[in-house]
Amino acid sequence: MRPLGELVKGIYRENPVFRLALGLCPALAVSTSVENALGMGAAATFVLLGSNITVSLIRNFIPAKVRIPCYIVVIASFVTTVELVMGAYLPELAKSLGIFLPLIVVNCIILGRAEAFASKNTLGISILDAVGMGIGFTFALTLIAAFREVLGDGKLMGYMVFGPRFQPVLLMILAPGAFITIGLLMGYFNVLDARMKKRKSEAEEKRG
Repeated sequence: MRPLGELVKGIYRENPVFRLALGLCPALAVSTSVENALGMGAAATFVLLGSNITVSLIRNFIPAKVRIPCYIVVIASFVTTVELVMGAYLPELAKSLGIFLPLIVVNCIILGRAEAFASKNTLGISILDAVGMGIGFTFALTLIAAFREVLGDGKLMGYMVFGPRFQPVLLMILAPGAFITIGLLMGYFNVLDARMKKRKSEAEEKRG
Protein backbone atom coordinates (compact mmCIF):
# COMPACT_ATOMS: atom_id res chain seq x y z
CA MET A 1 0.00 0.00 0.00
CA ARG A 2 2.85 2.40 0.66
CA PRO A 3 3.88 2.91 -3.00
CA LEU A 4 0.28 3.69 -3.98
CA GLY A 5 -0.09 5.99 -0.99
CA GLU A 6 3.05 7.91 -1.96
CA LEU A 7 1.68 8.35 -5.47
CA VAL A 8 -1.81 9.60 -4.57
CA LYS A 9 -1.08 11.64 -1.45
CA GLY A 10 -0.08 14.74 -3.43
CA ILE A 11 -3.33 14.77 -5.35
CA TYR A 12 -5.55 15.39 -2.33
CA ARG A 13 -4.35 14.51 1.19
CA GLU A 14 -1.11 16.50 0.82
CA ASN A 15 -2.00 18.65 -2.18
CA PRO A 16 0.75 21.29 -2.25
CA VAL A 17 -1.60 24.20 -2.97
CA PHE A 18 -4.91 23.36 -1.30
CA ARG A 19 -3.66 21.37 1.71
CA LEU A 20 -0.09 22.57 2.36
CA ALA A 21 -0.41 26.12 0.97
CA LEU A 22 2.88 25.83 -0.96
CA GLY A 23 3.70 27.19 -4.38
CA LEU A 24 1.11 29.95 -4.07
CA CYS A 25 3.09 32.52 -6.07
CA PRO A 26 2.88 30.65 -9.40
CA ALA A 27 -0.63 29.50 -8.50
CA LEU A 28 -1.70 33.13 -8.26
CA ALA A 29 0.32 34.44 -11.17
CA VAL A 30 -0.07 31.92 -14.00
CA SER A 31 -3.58 30.64 -13.36
CA THR A 32 -5.21 33.17 -15.68
CA SER A 33 -5.74 30.42 -18.26
CA VAL A 34 -5.84 26.64 -18.32
CA GLU A 35 -3.12 26.57 -20.98
CA ASN A 36 -0.73 28.46 -18.71
CA ALA A 37 -1.67 26.26 -15.76
CA LEU A 38 -0.97 23.05 -17.68
CA GLY A 39 2.33 24.44 -18.95
CA MET A 40 3.52 25.44 -15.50
CA GLY A 41 2.30 22.16 -14.03
CA ALA A 42 4.15 20.12 -16.63
CA ALA A 43 7.34 22.14 -16.14
CA ALA A 44 7.18 21.82 -12.36
CA THR A 45 6.47 18.09 -12.59
CA PHE A 46 9.49 17.56 -14.84
CA VAL A 47 11.74 19.47 -12.43
CA LEU A 48 10.25 17.63 -9.44
CA LEU A 49 10.86 14.27 -11.06
CA GLY A 50 14.38 15.08 -12.18
CA SER A 51 15.46 16.61 -8.88
CA ASN A 52 13.93 13.84 -6.77
CA ILE A 53 15.66 11.18 -8.85
CA THR A 54 19.01 12.94 -8.71
CA VAL A 55 18.87 13.79 -5.01
CA SER A 56 17.81 10.25 -4.12
CA LEU A 57 20.74 8.82 -6.10
CA ILE A 58 23.40 11.13 -4.64
CA ARG A 59 21.97 11.54 -1.12
CA ASN A 60 24.66 9.38 0.49
CA PHE A 61 27.49 11.32 -1.15
CA ILE A 62 26.48 14.89 -0.23
CA PRO A 63 27.95 16.34 3.00
CA ALA A 64 25.18 17.52 5.32
CA LYS A 65 26.61 21.05 5.53
CA VAL A 66 26.28 21.71 1.79
CA ARG A 67 23.17 19.70 0.99
CA ILE A 68 20.89 22.71 0.35
CA PRO A 69 23.27 24.43 -2.13
CA CYS A 70 23.71 21.08 -3.88
CA TYR A 71 19.96 20.59 -4.15
CA ILE A 72 19.53 24.08 -5.59
CA VAL A 73 22.20 23.40 -8.23
CA VAL A 74 20.42 20.17 -9.18
CA ILE A 75 17.04 21.91 -9.38
CA ALA A 76 18.49 24.83 -11.35
CA SER A 77 19.94 22.42 -13.91
CA PHE A 78 16.53 20.91 -14.62
CA VAL A 79 14.85 24.32 -14.68
CA THR A 80 17.39 25.52 -17.26
CA THR A 81 16.58 22.47 -19.37
CA VAL A 82 12.85 23.23 -19.18
CA GLU A 83 13.48 26.88 -20.10
CA LEU A 84 15.55 26.02 -23.15
CA VAL A 85 13.15 23.34 -24.42
CA MET A 86 10.06 25.45 -23.86
CA GLY A 87 11.71 28.50 -25.40
CA ALA A 88 12.60 26.47 -28.50
CA TYR A 89 9.36 24.55 -29.03
CA LEU A 90 6.70 26.52 -27.11
CA PRO A 91 7.84 30.14 -27.26
CA GLU A 92 4.37 31.63 -26.75
CA LEU A 93 3.80 29.56 -23.63
CA ALA A 94 7.26 30.42 -22.32
CA LYS A 95 6.50 34.09 -22.88
CA SER A 96 3.16 33.78 -21.06
CA LEU A 97 4.78 32.12 -18.05
CA GLY A 98 7.46 34.78 -18.02
CA ILE A 99 9.67 35.11 -14.96
CA PHE A 100 7.74 32.40 -13.12
CA LEU A 101 9.35 29.73 -15.29
CA PRO A 102 12.93 30.34 -14.07
CA LEU A 103 11.56 30.97 -10.57
CA ILE A 104 10.72 27.27 -10.36
CA VAL A 105 14.27 27.08 -8.96
CA VAL A 106 13.08 28.57 -5.67
CA ASN A 107 9.67 26.89 -5.65
CA CYS A 108 9.28 25.66 -2.07
CA ILE A 109 7.45 22.53 -3.24
CA ILE A 110 10.44 21.27 -5.22
CA LEU A 111 13.12 22.18 -2.69
CA GLY A 112 10.92 20.85 0.10
CA ARG A 113 10.46 17.46 -1.57
CA ALA A 114 14.20 17.21 -2.23
CA GLU A 115 15.11 18.04 1.37
CA ALA A 116 12.28 16.37 3.27
CA PHE A 117 11.67 13.31 1.11
CA ALA A 118 14.09 12.41 -1.70
CA SER A 119 17.15 12.84 0.53
CA LYS A 120 15.72 10.26 2.95
CA ASN A 121 14.09 7.70 0.65
CA THR A 122 14.92 5.25 -2.10
CA LEU A 123 14.75 6.00 -5.81
CA GLY A 124 11.44 4.24 -6.50
CA ILE A 125 9.55 5.91 -3.67
CA SER A 126 11.07 9.29 -4.56
CA ILE A 127 9.84 8.93 -8.15
CA LEU A 128 6.31 8.15 -6.97
CA ASP A 129 6.40 11.13 -4.61
CA ALA A 130 7.52 13.46 -7.41
CA VAL A 131 4.87 12.22 -9.84
CA GLY A 132 2.12 12.47 -7.22
CA MET A 133 3.11 15.96 -6.10
CA GLY A 134 3.45 17.07 -9.71
CA ILE A 135 -0.02 15.79 -10.57
CA GLY A 136 -1.44 17.45 -7.46
CA PHE A 137 0.19 20.78 -8.29
CA THR A 138 -0.99 20.60 -11.90
CA PHE A 139 -4.50 19.68 -10.77
CA ALA A 140 -4.62 22.65 -8.39
CA LEU A 141 -3.36 25.13 -11.00
CA THR A 142 -5.76 23.81 -13.64
CA LEU A 143 -8.76 23.92 -11.32
CA ILE A 144 -8.00 27.49 -10.26
CA ALA A 145 -7.38 28.55 -13.86
CA ALA A 146 -10.61 26.92 -15.09
CA PHE A 147 -12.70 28.90 -12.61
CA ARG A 148 -10.91 32.15 -13.38
CA GLU A 149 -10.98 31.70 -17.16
CA VAL A 150 -14.63 30.70 -17.33
CA LEU A 151 -15.87 33.44 -15.02
CA GLY A 152 -13.43 36.10 -16.17
CA ASP A 153 -13.61 35.50 -19.92
CA GLY A 154 -16.63 33.24 -20.49
CA LYS A 155 -14.40 30.74 -22.31
CA LEU A 156 -12.41 27.63 -21.53
CA MET A 157 -9.30 27.03 -23.66
CA GLY A 158 -10.79 29.19 -26.39
CA TYR A 159 -14.23 27.59 -26.41
CA MET A 160 -17.29 29.61 -25.44
CA VAL A 161 -18.87 28.27 -22.24
CA PHE A 162 -21.75 30.69 -21.80
CA GLY A 163 -23.96 32.45 -24.30
CA PRO A 164 -23.30 35.86 -25.85
CA ARG A 165 -25.28 37.59 -23.11
CA PHE A 166 -22.85 36.50 -20.43
CA GLN A 167 -21.04 39.40 -18.79
CA PRO A 168 -17.52 38.32 -17.77
CA VAL A 169 -16.47 39.07 -14.20
CA LEU A 170 -13.24 40.89 -14.99
CA LEU A 171 -12.20 40.73 -11.35
CA MET A 172 -11.55 37.01 -11.78
CA ILE A 173 -8.69 37.47 -14.24
CA LEU A 174 -7.03 40.07 -12.01
CA ALA A 175 -4.88 39.38 -8.95
CA PRO A 176 -7.77 39.73 -6.44
CA GLY A 177 -9.68 37.09 -8.41
CA ALA A 178 -6.82 34.64 -7.90
CA PHE A 179 -6.87 35.18 -4.13
CA ILE A 180 -10.65 34.81 -4.00
CA THR A 181 -10.60 31.60 -6.07
CA ILE A 182 -7.81 29.96 -4.06
CA GLY A 183 -9.47 30.97 -0.79
CA LEU A 184 -12.83 29.52 -1.80
CA LEU A 185 -11.30 26.27 -3.08
CA MET A 186 -9.17 25.89 0.06
CA GLY A 187 -12.28 26.41 2.15
CA TYR A 188 -14.18 23.83 0.13
CA PHE A 189 -11.46 21.20 0.52
CA ASN A 190 -11.19 21.92 4.25
CA VAL A 191 -14.95 21.38 4.63
CA LEU A 192 -14.75 18.23 2.53
CA ASP A 193 -11.88 16.93 4.63
CA ALA A 194 -13.74 17.65 7.87
CA ARG A 195 -16.81 15.77 6.61
CA MET A 196 -14.70 12.79 5.56
CA LYS A 197 -13.04 12.64 8.98
CA LYS A 198 -16.41 12.89 10.69
CA ARG A 199 -17.85 10.04 8.62
CA LYS A 200 -14.77 7.93 9.29
CA SER A 201 -15.06 8.59 13.01
CA GLU A 202 -18.76 7.72 13.02
CA ALA A 203 -18.06 4.51 11.10
CA GLU A 204 -15.38 3.49 13.60
CA GLU A 205 -17.74 4.17 16.51
CA LYS A 206 -20.41 1.97 14.95
CA ARG A 207 -17.92 -0.84 14.42
CA GLY A 208 -16.69 -0.42 18.00
